[in-house]
Amino acid sequence: MGETIRETRSVCPVCLRNLPARLVREADGAVLLEKSCPEHGAFRVPVWRGLVDFERWTLGSEPLGGGGGLHCPADCGLCSEHESGSCCVLLEVTRRCNLRCRFCFADGGTGEDAPLAEMKDAIRDIARRGGGPLLQLSGGEPTLRDDLPELVAFAKEAGCAYVQVNTNGLRLAREPDYARRLAEAGLDIVFLQFDGTRNDIYETLRGAPLLETKLEAVRVCAALSVGVTLVPTVVRGVNDNDLGALVCLAASLVPGVRGVHFQPVSYFGRFPQKPDADARYTLDELMCGISRQADIPIESFMPSRCDHPLCGFHANYLIDPDGRLRPLSSITHSARTRGSARDNRAYTARHWLRPPAEEAPPTAFSDEMDFDTFLYRLRQQSLTLSAMAFQDAVNLNVERLRRCSLHVYDGGKIKPFCANYLTRI
Repeated sequence: MGETIRETRSVCPVCLRNLPARLVREADGAVLLEKSCPEHGAFRVPVWRGLVDFERWTLGSEPLGGGGGLHCPADCGLCSEHESGSCCVLLEVTRRCNLRCRFCFADGGTGEDAPLAEMKDAIRDIARRGGGPLLQLSGGEPTLRDDLPELVAFAKEAGCAYVQVNTNGLRLAREPDYARRLAEAGLDIVFLQFDGTRNDIYETLRGAPLLETKLEAVRVCAALSVGVTLVPTVVRGVNDNDLGALVCLAASLVPGVRGVHFQPVSYFGRFPQKPDADARYTLDELMCGISRQADIPIESFMPSRCDHPLCGFHANYLIDPDGRLRPLSSITHSARTRGSARDNRAYTARHWLRPPAEEAPPTAFSDEMDFDTFLYRLRQQSLTLSAMAFQDAVNLNVERLRRCSLHVYDGGKIKPFCANYLTRI
């Protein structure tokens, strides 16, 4: 029997009934979430492998209080128990998609698009209720809408601080004129599905050898000064051995590429088989894998301050002339106070937006940088690594859910992302 270190609540992965749960530390340092449904039995799932000190990482996060979370997530729309405002709000603008991926949180494929006027009403409501959040236009594949540039322009006019398109990049690569229309409409960020540096990875996860198409999408966006963040879905045995190569590739594509946002696979929407404990790829495994493969110190990763520490990490680096990453962040001096959604949006703007114009580089590189050289390198020669470990019905922890700042607009409600896409296993 392991040692109980935290009481929380979760759901039954079969019926989604709200259940008491606990975090239990095993002798090897791994942390598991345990729960039991009176109808469907007991469940145990690893949430931390013990490769990074759990207490140090979660320092400052408060446990779920007694009586808290009893109605999560069934009654979601943000309620009085929710602890974070909206940093990002995702709006699905289509169910259609031009790929049939093995893993898809939205289970995209076919369907009728909502009318343009309905989408504009939703954007207006998001801007009003979300306090000018970063708006993510998603799907399905949002670029299948010919009127997407009009939605981008409307979102900026409505008061959304930044507008991002979550895309597989196929249309951007194949129709540069369409990408130009998006840029002219005010698109700030492209969140580009980008699973690795080898075609076999794309053939396994996306059903086609798409690497060159993805790189062309990066080139098109870079030419238009639209910031690109590469977004790999990390699946054990498929691309978990390609993390360092992906970081190296991203660094070579700066400043067109601003960062890599890793997403360890979660089981909601569409997935090929039921998950088992061995298939789980935890946040601390991801940090250790990147650290080892990219030769960067694990101390450079910092936990989220806006969301729960177990939800993700971020880290910032300058890129030296030899391609090595020089850390600008460290958990040893990170602030552990809670951050606001507004702070998180400002962080996103600093690290994900494309620099507005090319600048003259400094005449020479030196370890002793003056302030102007440092600012130049921060804008033009830096890379951000981040991650979001989404929750599914097996590993859902209501303590984490209540601090979520990534929200989804659905039917007039604003919901935490992991609550909105929760899928029975």
